[in-house]
Amino acid sequence: MGIFSRLTDIVNSNLNAILDRAEDPEKIIRLIIQEMEETLVEVRSAAARSIADQKDAERKLRKLAEIQQGWQKKAELALSKTREDLAKAALVEKAKAADMAKYLADDLVNLTEALSRHEDDIIKLDGKLREARAKRATIAARHKTVSNTLRVKRNLYDTRIEDAFERFDKVEARLDRIEGEAEAYDLGKSRTLADEITDLETQEAIQNELDALKAKMAKPKSNGKTKKASK
Repeated sequence: MGIFSRLTDIVNSNLNAILDRAEDPEKIIRLIIQEMEETLVEVRSAAARSIADQKDAERKLRKLAEIQQGWQKKAELALSKTREDLAKAALVEKAKAADMAKYLADDLVNLTEALSRHEDDIIKLDGKLREARAKRATIAARHKTVSNTLRVKRNLYDTRIEDAFERFDKVEARLDRIEGEAEAYDLGKSRTLADEITDLETQEAIQNELDALKAKMAKPKSNGKTKKASK
């Protein structure tokens, strides 16, 4: 059994109320549309049968009308030939055809009313189906956004993340201790003359390398200016 068991449930349903109670609105709206489409096919099939039965009844009524006219003419012919017995028999057959036509006419009325109801159901159901299809894209987008937001919030409040940051703090504290131990070895030590001279030599070597690099980079620029000037 589907979400709806009867056509009236679909026609009278409030889609918003159903979706509000649903745990997975996107899945529910998809099932609702599927149920509506299947029901619409069934209603259209029933309407098609009613139309076929209506046409058949109308065709039989026309045939019965022709039969009644035929027996009427036969009764008139029998009377013109003074055959009252044959005329009565012809009128009896005409009456039988008339009774059949009466019952068939009643059936035709019922078929017409049923077809009218089918048409009304199709119009209402088709409207509900358009409403559901219009909501499907909106529901899918909202559900995706809400799901992503919920996943992010769950991650933010997940204790595992807090545990990870606590481990980071412990690692940083351990590094601070190691750095402190390394710096402690330099405490109380004075710089010797050799250390200072070594620093001077290092600085001079770095300055010489820097000057050489500047000179190297300046050469292309000066060549470019010369070419421009010659032009």
